[in-house]
Amino acid sequence: CKSPSPRQNMPVRYFIMKSSNLQNIDISQQKGMWSTTPSNEQKLNGAFWESSVVYLIFSVQGSGCFQGFARMGSAIGCEKSQDWGSAGFGGVFKVDWIRKESIPFQFAHHLLNPWNDSKKVQ
Repeated sequence: CKSPSPRQNMPVRYFIMKSSNLQNIDISQQKGMWSTTPSNEQKLNGAFWESSVVYLIFSVQGSGCFQGFARMGSAIGCEKSQDWGSAGFGGVFKVDWIRKESIPFQFAHHLLNPWNDSKKVQ
């Protein structure tokens, strides 16, 4: 995995990362890594190489909150981790946590996603 190179004139990308449980978020915050399903890997890797920075906003399904956000720190590699406890995950990649705090969706209701019919971001 290479470190990101400066790509100053490239767009910033944002992704909402849904986790099935809080334990995976805790592991990520402790170890500075994340793993996603193989179907997400191509999109995230493309964004990593074509953007100046990729922000990942984390939320546990059904929690009604964001659990924090991080910067994608490396491309997704082939190495897998046993920390996630699921065979459905792909390779791991580095994440640099910026904020580790539970923020209820209601505090972000003013944010609308123009690429998703201007629906609320949650």
